[in-house]
This record gives sequence, C-alpha cells and structure tokens, in this order.
Amino acid sequence: MPGGGDHEEPEPADRGGDPAATQTGLIIFLNGTSSSGKSSIARELLQILDAPGPALEPASGPASGPGPGAYFHMPVDAFHALRSRREVSAEALPGVLRRTWMGFHRAVAGMAAAGNNVVVDHVLSEEWRLLDCLRLFSARNVVLVGVRCSLEELRRREQARGDRPPGLAARQFQHVHAHGLYDVTCDTTTATALECARQIRAFLPQRPTPTAFEQLRRKLLPDLPGAGREAVTSRRPGVPPAGP
Repeated sequence: MPGGGDHEEPEPADRGGDPAATQTGLIIFLNGTSSSGKSSIARELLQILDAPGPALEPASGPASGPGPGAYFHMPVDAFHALRSRREVSAEALPGVLRRTWMGFHRAVAGMAAAGNNVVVDHVLSEEWRLLDCLRLFSARNVVLVGVRCSLEELRRREQARGDRPPGLAARQFQHVHAHGLYDVTCDTTTATALECARQIRAFLPQRPTPTAFEQLRRKLLPDLPGAGREAVTSRRPGVPPAGP
C-alpha cells in the first residue's frame, strides 16, 4: 500500500542537493465543462500511466523525485470541498471562489516544481484562469487536453448525477474552449474514459514543441519573460513550429 498520511514510508536521506535543480514534473491538463468526464479520464490515466521509460517523462529531461509512474490527480473540486461549511454571502462568494482557484493553481505548480507528475482536472470558463496558469506552469511540460462532449449529452449527465446546478454545463459550454488550442482533444460523447486515457497516453511519446501552452503564452502574454524564447529553444530537431 503506498505511503501517505499517518503511515508514510521513510524518506530518502537529504544529500544536500539544490532544491531549485529538481526536475519539473509533467502536467496533464484536462479542460472541459462540468460533466464532460474529466475526473473519469483522470482516474483511468492514473491506472495506465505506470510504465517506465522516456515516453512519460517531461520534455526537458528525465524526471526526478517520484520517478516514472508517480502521478497525482488534482481536481479543483477537492479544493472547494476543503472550505469550511460557514455560509458565505453572495457578495463575498466571487472573491472566495477566485482565491480558491488561485490557490489551486499554485498548489499544482508547487507539486510539479517538486518533480511530481500531475493530472489536473480544470474548467477554463474564465480567461483569467488560463492566464494565471500560463504565468505559473512550465509551459513546455504541460500537455493541454481538450475534453469535449455534446451539449445534449452534457445535459443528460447533469440531470442523471443530480449534484450540479441545472444548466451549469450549458453556461460553461461556449467559454471553456474559447482559447481554441490544444495538444490533444478527446470527445466523451461516444468515447469511454478509458479510450480517452489511452489516446492521451499514446500522444505523450511524440509530443511536439512548441506545446499548446507555449503557443498560448506567446500569444496571450507576449511580454512575459521567456514567453517567446521558451517556445523556440524547446523545439525538437526536425519538428516544424506549430501555428499560433
């Protein structure tokens, strides 16, 4: 049974290495509306991303820290669930939610910076969320996945699950994919979560550069230090740059 909580395995002795030199982990960033199937795909990914080898390592070199196969699913719903049950006024709620999202982004960035591989379950229904992630994450080590689903099927799932406000997916539908650029897309209208997870895993060994995150950073945040340089220096020999 994996170590954790009150039953952790002994940690390796500190060899005095520089923490700043720790290899950044890979972030598989699943973006889609509520009820599109992101969490189901993430659970399947954690089951199949367990094979060692360079296919699953970050673009900038071999992973350190947890090693191949160590992936963490970080859904934003888990962060919202950590909030105290005290009632929040309608006026205060937007600020509380925004700070929760910002904390979630920084937790993901921190996990990846420590060398952990992360599967992120996200809803980019507001532009600032994407911009915040573009500033925080190592763009070359993000695989941006568009999780699509028909509106009709979203409505059916939303009604069946009963734990989402009616019409939530429909309100998000026109906004979540507005940035228009992905490394890989899957459609859960007909594909199963396992089929989507296998599609994502098959993409990882041949990830081209610049990545979607590099291109979006260059387009949306051109003044960010390193935005253009990272996209150029990370390109693999013989792979032409992707369009903006």
